[in-house]
Amino acid sequence: MSLVIRQIAVDGFRKFRTPFAIEDLSDGLNIVIEPNETGKSTLLAALRAAFFVRHNTRNQLAQSFAPYGEAVGPEIKVTFDVGGSPWSLTKRFLRSPSLEISSSQGRAQGDDAEARLNALLGSVRDTSRGGDVSTYGALGLLWVAQTEALAVSGPGQIVRDTIASTLEAEVGSIMGGGAYRHVRQRVDAQFELYWSPTGQKRGRQNDARERSDAAEAAAREANERLAALEKSFTDLDAARGRLKIVQREIADETEAQARKDLVGSLEIARAAAQVLSTRKAEQEAAAAKLKGLEDLKSRHSAATVSRDNAATDLETARAKRAELSETLSTAKTKVASAREELEAARGERHNARAALAAGEEALRLSRRQAATASARRRHDELLKLEQLHREAKALAATAIPTKTIETLEANDRAVSQAQAVVDAGATRLALSGTVDGVTIDGEPMLAGERTITRAAHIVIGGAQLVVSPPAAAASAEETLAIAIRKRNDALDELQIGDLAAARSRNETARDAAAELRTLAARIEAATPADETLQIAAGAEALKLFVAELQSEASETEIALPDVTALATALEAADTKLARAEGIQDSAIGALRRAEEEDAPLALAEAGAVSDLANATALLQEIEARPEWASLGADLDHARGTAAEAAVRLEEAKRNASAHDVAAINRKIEVIDTRVRVAAETRTRLETEIARLEGTIESEGGLGLADRAAAAQEEVEAANAALQRVSEEADTLKLLRDTLESARNETAAKFVGPVAKRAKRYISQLLPDCDLTFAEDLTLASVSRTGVDESCANLSRGTQEQLAVLTRIAFADLLLEQGKPVSLILDDPLVYSDDGRLDTMIDILIEASTRMQIILLTCRDRAFRHVPGNRIILSATA
Repeated sequence: MSLVIRQIAVDGFRKFRTPFAIEDLSDGLNIVIEPNETGKSTLLAALRAAFFVRHNTRNQLAQSFAPYGEAVGPEIKVTFDVGGSPWSLTKRFLRSPSLEISSSQGRAQGDDAEARLNALLGSVRDTSRGGDVSTYGALGLLWVAQTEALAVSGPGQIVRDTIASTLEAEVGSIMGGGAYRHVRQRVDAQFELYWSPTGQKRGRQNDARERSDAAEAAAREANERLAALEKSFTDLDAARGRLKIVQREIADETEAQARKDLVGSLEIARAAAQVLSTRKAEQEAAAAKLKGLEDLKSRHSAATVSRDNAATDLETARAKRAELSETLSTAKTKVASAREELEAARGERHNARAALAAGEEALRLSRRQAATASARRRHDELLKLEQLHREAKALAATAIPTKTIETLEANDRAVSQAQAVVDAGATRLALSGTVDGVTIDGEPMLAGERTITRAAHIVIGGAQLVVSPPAAAASAEETLAIAIRKRNDALDELQIGDLAAARSRNETARDAAAELRTLAARIEAATPADETLQIAAGAEALKLFVAELQSEASETEIALPDVTALATALEAADTKLARAEGIQDSAIGALRRAEEEDAPLALAEAGAVSDLANATALLQEIEARPEWASLGADLDHARGTAAEAAVRLEEAKRNASAHDVAAINRKIEVIDTRVRVAAETRTRLETEIARLEGTIESEGGLGLADRAAAAQEEVEAANAALQRVSEEADTLKLLRDTLESARNETAAKFVGPVAKRAKRYISQLLPDCDLTFAEDLTLASVSRTGVDESCANLSRGTQEQLAVLTRIAFADLLLEQGKPVSLILDDPLVYSDDGRLDTMIDILIEASTRMQIILLTCRDRAFRHVPGNRIILSATA
């Protein structure tokens, strides 16, 4: 039996200060993708509150439902289907708490509705302060809030009992008696001598292992020392052979002769390199001399051209500035005249604006006087209305409650009924004719009818007549007296004469109550807001204003100026000022244009003067130099000198290339290095030979071979002891595992149906994976490739995935039992990689064909491709 949420609406619930709703939820997969802080988790909390939190509780959880800083009553409305039957629920907390549910079976309110909800959903009454999810039943397990699925946890007691009630009938109860526990305790005691609780070796195993390791270390050390001694003999022979070879190389004179020849060649190469350096210096000096003379000549030619061009530019600029000077002078005169007119226009506008401001202030004061007079009139009217309101309120307060009227009517009915009973049981006497001398109970009896309710003595002449009415008449008369007394007491308490007066009093009070509403409307109409006087709407604001007016001096009548004429005068002054500003802007523009035309000419003139002066100075400087007079002859001589230096440089380069100083030095260094290395090698070999001879002498007489043999015997004994202890430990472990396996097989008969359903999903995520459930239906461990892994040691992502999958398995079991089931996941699978996320989405899509699933997530990229009913959060009116 599936539970399908159709609509969720909240008002005044945490962040939803105004009405908010999710509508059109479908039977299958529903996806709400919204950013953080939009209220997805709040909606899940609202659902839990609607179904499981008592409406009249004021515990810490219920207090948290109200928006921060607001004293309102959070309200939640939910429509849902259970087994195809529609239901609706409306729950309100804190302020006027209430609960109403309705279905095809009828309506229920308050505690009756709470009980019906608990019976429908399989939950129990939650008495905790912060909300106990375990009391919510199956939906407490399947409606998963943020971070609740980050660790694998089992179902609560309600869910376990629900599932067990079916599974016990299917597989029977779990075995495990006292004999099993006694054997298991003996095995565990022996197991602890060899193994730790986590299956690590310890105790006797570690002692045997340490003995074996110590023996092997001792044998290894003895063998290494024996091998080192034997290696010392071999190394000594090899070192003596290498020493003889090095000594022959040192005695050879070939390297010394070759080095002597190279040193002689080095002196010749150094002399050729010195000549090459000299020729390079001579060539560079000749080239520098030639370049300096050529540069001097080119500078003189360039200065001459610059001087001629500057003179021409100067004459042109001066001619153009002379033509523009008259236009520039006229523009300056117009700007000065426009400035004077503008100042005069500004003065006129200032005076006109001041006059208009004074006129508007007078008009404002006049309007305030009129508004103040109106406020006084409204205040007088308000006082009258408030007096009438107080009188009407006093009359309305005299209203007699409906129950009291009903009591008075009941008293009247009781009196009438008692009177009827008296009349029915009484005796009626009729006397006519001459009544002189006729008495009744000692009093004269008058003509006419009389009703008696007790024995009466009538004397007629000398005869006495005793009339006795029925016995019931006396009790009826007593009942009548009690009813009359009760009616009179009630009327006296209300200070009224009869029931008609009470009804008349109530009519008067009802009319006064109606008049109260009329007077309140008239008071509200008489106290509107006044922007002129800055009075807020309401009687208190008007009273406060009039009270403050009483201390003010009486206002004199204000003469009102012609504001329209003043405004017209200001407008004319503004127009005149605008025209003056336009004339000034035009004059300034003309002056600016003239200045803009003159500015580049002035710059050009200044630049030409500067260029002419610089060129003339440069020419004078060049021509004043001593080498200027003979520049032509010096240039020819410098060119010849540079050519001769280049020829001598080439000849020196050829001589130097025949004798390479660097190559000769490298060859000498190679010979020196070989000699040095041979000497170092001889010294090192002699040291090594001495060390080996000393080692052989010290180690040869210690009996290392005997020590190695004894150490090997200890290794064999320690290994045998280790093997024996290991066999004992393995036997105990096998026995313990066999007992545990037998117990697990027995327990598996109970949890097998749960594991079977869970494995159908988990095998898609973790292929070839076996599951182990605890007796409380908690997923304890998974087994992959023969290795058991506790769920607590798995990654957070895997734990979250397993938590979601086991919840789907429990949902399937509950569906088969006909329990109302739906799955809500708030921000699920946050630690899943892309591959596992796709697998989990496929499993959720498949599960949505059997139950309603609602995904609340902020991860648009991860879920945007998932097919399902997309829900967008939207505010309602």
